[in-house]
Parts: sequence; C-alpha cells; structure tokens
Amino acid sequence: MGQKYLLSIDGGGIRGIIPATALLKLEEATGRPLRETFSFVAGTSTGALLGAAIAAGIPARRIRDIYLTRAHEIFTPRGPWNEIRRLVTGHKYDIRNLVRVIEQEVGEKRTWTLNDSPIDLLLTAKGLDGRPWYFVKDHPKNSQFTGRFRLVDCATASAAAPTYFGPWKVGEEPGLVVDGGVGVTGNPVYQACVEAFYYHDQYQPEETVVISLGTGRYADNSEPRGFLPWVAWILNELLRSPGEQQTQLVRRHFPGMTFYRLNLDLKENIDMDGVESVDRLRQYGEEFAAQIEWGPILAAGASPFRVG
Repeated sequence: MGQKYLLSIDGGGIRGIIPATALLKLEEATGRPLRETFSFVAGTSTGALLGAAIAAGIPARRIRDIYLTRAHEIFTPRGPWNEIRRLVTGHKYDIRNLVRVIEQEVGEKRTWTLNDSPIDLLLTAKGLDGRPWYFVKDHPKNSQFTGRFRLVDCATASAAAPTYFGPWKVGEEPGLVVDGGVGVTGNPVYQACVEAFYYHDQYQPEETVVISLGTGRYADNSEPRGFLPWVAWILNELLRSPGEQQTQLVRRHFPGMTFYRLNLDLKENIDMDGVESVDRLRQYGEEFAAQIEWGPILAAGASPFRVG
C-alpha cells in the first residue's frame, strides 16, 4: 500500500504558533501542501484548528500568520473585564469570534462536512455529559455518525476550552461539547493510531510514519495563589498531563511503527490566551523548527525525535 504519514497535534491555544512554524518549515522543504504529505491529521483544541486548516488546503505560512495577526480578534477584549466575565458567565471570551475567524479563513469551504475533507481527520471533543467524542469521516468500519458534521463546527467544539470559551453545539447529538483536551486527549496521538489502524484498511503500523507535534511545555513548581490561579492550574494540568502518557501508550501498543514525538521545553509559562507573547512564541517556534531535519523523518530514519 505504500508508506503513509499520520500527523497528530496537541492542544495549547496560542502556543499553536510553535507547531505551525515547524509545519511551515516542512512545507517549504517539500514544496507541496501539507495535505499532500499527510493523509491523516489528528488534533485537539488548537491542534484541531490546525488540522482543519490543513484539510482545507490553507498554506502553512498563512496558517502561522493567522495566529500572529488574528489571535487578538479571538481573545478579545482583554483586561480586568475578562476575569469578571469569567466569574459571571463561566468563560472569558465569546466563541463566536473564533467561529468568525475560522469561517473567513476557510472561505467557501465553510460548508464542508468532515466527509468532504480530502484527507482523514480525527478532531477530539467532550460532551457536557462527560462522553468523549472523536469527530472522523464516515468509513465502513466506524459508526458512520460524525462524518455529516460541519468541519468548522467540529474544530470549534474541540477548541472550546472551559473557562476560556463557552461550549459549542454540534448537531442534536452530541449537542454542546467542549475542548477535547479535558481528560485524556490533550495529545490525541493514541486515539489517532487506534482510528487509523483499527478502523481503516489502508493504514498498517509497519507502513506508517506517525509524527506527534507538541505546543511546548513549561515546568513550574510554584504554588498558585488565589482561587483563579488555582482554576487556571487545574485546567492546564487537565490539558497538559496526558500528553506524554499518550506517547508511551503509542510506543507500547504499536512497537512496529515509526514514531516521532516533537516538542520543546519553554523558558516561561505562556497561557493559552497569551496574545501578548506572539512574537516570543514565533521566536520559540523558529528556534524549534531549526532543530528539525524533516528529510530523515520523512524517510523514517534516525532522528533525535524518534521514539523507541
């Protein structure tokens, strides 16, 4: 069947600049759109937004520039009012701003369903009843239920991080859903591998290169002070902690697969809505991208990022 490439992208809000910059270097190296390299893209939260953009054929440079130039339209307004709004409504920002930016960027593809995507996708979300949802195209081996949902709605729902955005409705069922990173899919690479290898005939572990992109990690052992800092810490841990666990699950369950985990350590804590940090994030992303040699990775060869 030939070698396939599966891409998985973590959640992380504005830190999506980091994997977007790495993918920009990849697209420049190959000279072709990302969706012509990857036949399967999985994403959670900001990773789901990146996945939807890749499926829609948006060039990597434009994807990265959306973060740099339009993030302030999503995380707005900023200031003391945000915290007051969060206490009153439960979230800081109006999710309709996110939907507007997505629809404008994908253009005529705003009407696409998941089944319209030219590549396979897995976008994660969680229903308010606690049930996890994996939005995928319909295939004979799966439930054939989520492929009819609009790509924009699935990406928005996956990015609806509690306390940052309100939930987003995707059909009558699942209805209102939130960020898929709440729980175990902040890094969706394991779920993507299960979907690809158990529910598709064209993917085999021995013939698939899996690339898992993180959004940066920061180790902070200081004690939060006050109610809101503790809420932020708890949410960040729910979204962050499962990341490396998923990496180990993939390594153990699919030992014959070529697997790369690409992530970096950050020197500072940058919140998911830290739009004031976009220039520093771009610098982090460029420094990180400079460490990645995409040629050996695409050739399933040796790399410091190879797992196992």
